[in-house]
Amino acid sequence: MDLSNGSPVISDPMAMSQSLMGVLPSNMMPFSVRPGGYSGAGGAGVNVSRRKIEEVLVSGLLDAMKSSSPRKKHNVVFGQENLPEEDPAYSAWMAKCPSALASFKQIVASAQGKKIAVFLDYDGTLSPIVDDPEKAVMSPVMRAAVRNVAKYFPAAIVSGRSRKKVLEFVKLKELCYAGSHGMDIMTSSSAHYEHNTEKGKEANLFQPARDFLPMIDEVSKALLEVTSGIEGASVEDNKFCVSVHYRNVDEKDWELVARLVNEVLEDFPALKVTNGRMVLEVRPVIDWDKGKAVEFLLQSLGLSDSENVIPIYIGDDRTDEDAFKVLRERNCGYGILVSQVPKETEAFYSLRDPSEVKLFLVLLCSAPAGSVQRVDS
Repeated sequence: MDLSNGSPVISDPMAMSQSLMGVLPSNMMPFSVRPGGYSGAGGAGVNVSRRKIEEVLVSGLLDAMKSSSPRKKHNVVFGQENLPEEDPAYSAWMAKCPSALASFKQIVASAQGKKIAVFLDYDGTLSPIVDDPEKAVMSPVMRAAVRNVAKYFPAAIVSGRSRKKVLEFVKLKELCYAGSHGMDIMTSSSAHYEHNTEKGKEANLFQPARDFLPMIDEVSKALLEVTSGIEGASVEDNKFCVSVHYRNVDEKDWELVARLVNEVLEDFPALKVTNGRMVLEVRPVIDWDKGKAVEFLLQSLGLSDSENVIPIYIGDDRTDEDAFKVLRERNCGYGILVSQVPKETEAFYSLRDPSEVKLFLVLLCSAPAGSVQRVDS
């Protein structure tokens, strides 16, 4: 990976337009855009009206929105075998993705003699999910736990929020920050972070989607305008991506939200929409995600040697799956999913909520110096 490259890594925009802007698999939509409608590859006599395709796009996006709505949570006391017997699916999921707290000794044992690097999502991981995104503050106790992690291990926050916004929430300069789903990376200026990608500018800055800024700004304003009449809807400009929050929108209006987002993006084939936890994320069609951001950070921090490094990534959202997948495919480190409900995931372990994340971080910093390799050791 070229650390000096700050230009966008473009993926195929046509393929993305054929794949429900990131919602449907491309093999479900083998169409290309033509005047007057959509025709199959090679002009094989397939002609589908634009309206019909739009209905499919909106329907698929609405299905994804509904699938991210909150489900029943399990109130399980840590350390007690009291999983509800009437829910074998949850028990089976916990067997596949066990608690990182219950498995802490195994995690530390696997890190014996190796360097640990810690990557943390923000919303739903370090702070609770709240109705107002502007009020997603982390507790002082959580901040102290994260500060200690950064003291002992190379650490980074990897968030869908803008880098500036998440820095305002976390308020710690000892960390690396990757905002906009990893499209805006700034490493720390502390001693063990030495890589520079833009000398003379903001220290250690890497922005692979910077060429999209004018487009993102235009789309953000358009989305703000078209959703202004929907009660509960809010649009958040995260610099290299735009978040359309529908957590406070009546479910009967979700289809309208999906339709309006789809209509705005019709004029921007270089952008795609993905679905997170009660939020639609509009971002550039480039070959970059949280997984790529983790790889970049590992390399820029001199930690790309998978034989001697154990990356730990903790997150709760769908976009964190890209990072979980990278760690699984590299056969190094552990993804830890924050969830109280069963989910398909590439993570190895799970934690139920931010309070368990905090406890895990405290345990990690409290592990004997001989069992884990610290920055100060």
